[in-house]
Amino acid sequence: MRNLLLLLLCLCSIMPATATKLAIIIDDIGYRLTDEAALSLPNSITLSVLPHTPLGQKLAQDGYHKGHEIMLHLPMQALNGKALGQGGLTNDMNEAQIKQQLQSAFSNIPFAKGANNHMGSLLTQMDEPMLWVMQSLKQQQLFFVDSFTTKYTKASSKAMQLGVPSLRRHIFLDNDIGERALERQFQQMITQSKQQGKLVVIAHPYPETIQFLNANLARLNDNDITLVPTSQLFDDVNVAVASLPNPTATLK
Repeated sequence: MRNLLLLLLCLCSIMPATATKLAIIIDDIGYRLTDEAALSLPNSITLSVLPHTPLGQKLAQDGYHKGHEIMLHLPMQALNGKALGQGGLTNDMNEAQIKQQLQSAFSNIPFAKGANNHMGSLLTQMDEPMLWVMQSLKQQQLFFVDSFTTKYTKASSKAMQLGVPSLRRHIFLDNDIGERALERQFQQMITQSKQQGKLVVIAHPYPETIQFLNANLARLNDNDITLVPTSQLFDDVNVAVASLPNPTATLK
């Protein structure tokens, strides 16, 4: 018995503690030439790309070939009535229209393994549209990250209902792109990662954000935080392999 206890103590001493994992998603990619700077970030950062945008398809392809995990940044109707752009989901669409629009968006953004909502403070509150979205994702074995633009969101509950792998955003890094504000949010990101063990952070391809991350991401290692692609936050979940390419914070 004593030998067994000694063996267990030895094993515990050499086994690493559960790693603290952090996923950073850079979304809103696709419209601006400056968005290409997101490709300068480490490839463990996830890129979420808007569909049917001038640069979206190319940046998704380029990002994938650099080793980034790609997501679809899916426009959804907001309470403030802000224009969605092509490929958006609205509350006046029926089931067939939402599912067709979603399929078109995924066809436009190659290699996407999942989606998160762009805006959506109205649509994510609605039961049926969120159910239809999750049915489509379930069929293709894709995951969903709720950008959490409203506390009344139904996205996570509908994903759970259908068994769609889902996560929720914890921190927006750059609602304010001032140096002090970015540092404050970065420190909060480190603290919360250690407390929770897993964290989802959303940021944007602003030049200030890209510069700040490139200068500061090394600090994660100093805090024993591992930066991972978003899908690696799921445990024992069958997330689909990347799809083949098509040949041809504030209230949101």
